[in-house]
Amino acid sequence: MKVKIAWIGKTKDAAIQSLTDEYLKRLSRYAEVEGVTVKDETALLKLGARDARPTRHTLVLLDGRGKQFSSEELAKFLGDYPNRNPLPLLFAVGAADGFTDQAREAAALVLSLGKMTLAHELARVVLLEQLYRAFSILKGHPYHLGH
Repeated sequence: MKVKIAWIGKTKDAAIQSLTDEYLKRLSRYAEVEGVTVKDETALLKLGARDARPTRHTLVLLDGRGKQFSSEELAKFLGDYPNRNPLPLLFAVGAADGFTDQAREAAALVLSLGKMTLAHELARVVLLEQLYRAFSILKGHPYHLGH
């Protein structure tokens, strides 16, 4: 499975970058994964566009108004996804002011990490950790059970 995680804006905090790198490394054990920084929402939507070439993606936006999954539900979504759709997944974390209605409409799934507001850089790390947790659940790795 191919998974791309994109975020808007350069990382300002070295600790966030370190955690991002660590979870991307962990995720690479389970999937072909890539982290991408984009300038703005327009650039992000071009990555996820249905007519983009050479690679199209299924866009999943993180947004507080989105659907909430438990870790197990996210694992099920990831586990079932390749049977439903051959396109790589593109998870997107917006800028501090969130996404426009146009971006939410372009997404195949709008996902919420919960009702609490998180700084967008922290939301990226939480997403990466939850993706890693979901893949570990699918593979029967004890990471999920120990937390």
